[in-house]
Amino acid sequence: MGNKCGEQSVSFSQPLVITSGANIVGPDEGKGPLASYFDLILDDMLFGEKSWETAERKMLEESAKLALRKINLQPQDIDFFLAGDLMNQIISANFAARGLGIPFFGLFGACSTFAEAILLGGILIDGGFARRVLLSSSSHNLSAEKQFRFPVEQGVQRSPTAQWTTTGSGAVVLDAEGDGPRVSKGTVGKVLDLGVTDANNMGAAMAPAAADTILSHFQDTGTSPESYDLIVTGDLGKVGQEALLQLLRQRGCDPGDKVRDCGLLIYDLAAQDMHAGGSGCGCSATVFTGFLLKKLREKEYQNLLFVATGALMSPLSCQQGETIPAVAHAVAVSG
Repeated sequence: MGNKCGEQSVSFSQPLVITSGANIVGPDEGKGPLASYFDLILDDMLFGEKSWETAERKMLEESAKLALRKINLQPQDIDFFLAGDLMNQIISANFAARGLGIPFFGLFGACSTFAEAILLGGILIDGGFARRVLLSSSSHNLSAEKQFRFPVEQGVQRSPTAQWTTTGSGAVVLDAEGDGPRVSKGTVGKVLDLGVTDANNMGAAMAPAAADTILSHFQDTGTSPESYDLIVTGDLGKVGQEALLQLLRQRGCDPGDKVRDCGLLIYDLAAQDMHAGGSGCGCSATVFTGFLLKKLREKEYQNLLFVATGALMSPLSCQQGETIPAVAHAVAVSG
């Protein structure tokens, strides 16, 4: 059995193995610098469906199936399926689970959902409740924009701090044994709210949660920035990453040049008009299952701290003028 470390971290009794990863992304993501790391790049935003919402559902289900096919598994070989998305009542994950027929936990952590799934999946395996779990999250630019901001047809001008919701879905198989990158420990984030109300500035809302989780991880596990080749957040974007670095340094932690952000990795901001960078449940999921897993397998990175961040807002809370609570979850992954 694993152990709880410090106030909010867990250490697994033996590292859990990511035996497979798969992803599907939209056309814009396929034009970015990570295009060669993606399994399937869609030609359009509909993926053969009649709506953006059903396209997202299909992405999530198909990326999960692809992760299974890569290692010759069937849905019946999986003990639990953990997944989430941004749409109301996580309908992409719910409907995908209907198609897969695997015992299902639906998760909502906004953009932090993928790391949350890895943590909970690891706890299930390490606790003896499962041998193998399937984890996934997704987002779709047009379904998210329609839900959270303005009707897409209006073509409303975005503010400089706004992030671009990634169209994509990523999935991994986490196993008690096998070959692949290993998850040894992680930190469960606390929900923080510093009063940001602008839904077009999620980086500012999420940066304090990211800083708190990273510092808690170091304190709980006895690690430091020097313990990792990279600290990869997702998805703070340009504004949020700058705020994170400032917050860490104010609290006596200088990560040097080790911090990267999935929202900045997935797009070329000089060539693509994504303003402050990418966001969405699919952003960190596709960067992790594509670029980061490949670098870990090739041993270019030996140790990685993956810190997915989520702005826990909803259309209802935005309409009522609520502030934006945020959370960040961290997992340590080694090659």
